[in-house]
Amino acid sequence: MSLSDAFLGEWAYEARSTRLHLERTPMDRGDWQPHPKSMKLGRLASHIAEIPIWATMTVRQGEMDVAPAGVAAARTQYRTVKELLEAFDTNMAEAKRAVAEMTDAQWLEPWSLKKEGKVVMTQPKVAVMRGMVLNHTVHHRAQLGVYLRLLDVPLPMTYGPSADESRM
Repeated sequence: MSLSDAFLGEWAYEARSTRLHLERTPMDRGDWQPHPKSMKLGRLASHIAEIPIWATMTVRQGEMDVAPAGVAAARTQYRTVKELLEAFDTNMAEAKRAVAEMTDAQWLEPWSLKKEGKVVMTQPKVAVMRGMVLNHTVHHRAQLGVYLRLLDVPLPMTYGPSADESRM
């Protein structure tokens, strides 16, 4: 099995769970946040929908600058669940195509994260895919789950039953 096939299989499972969380996000409460230091609900959900773009950039580029010098950060804020899901689905489809094209040798190529032109880290693309894409998605999906719980939104199953769903 190739590394691409392994990622695609795992990611398909994680994407289903992530999409279920996004489907339940009350975007009309997008400005809500559980704490002043926390991301707002709408921004968190929008960020999750955009993470698959990082997979595409990881496999198609050798680096990413998260804060290019002199460039203001542009952050997308989706307003409706429909917009959120359309973005997630589009970004996932493009990321899956990009990942499927990778050879095992390409996964071992170095990739650098930069901030203002300075290298923050360099790792093989396989490590970036695991850490900055897959694990990062799971991390923020878990945050979203906490937000949903605090807003009394029923949580979907993830790796097993939730307190709200038990179908298997």
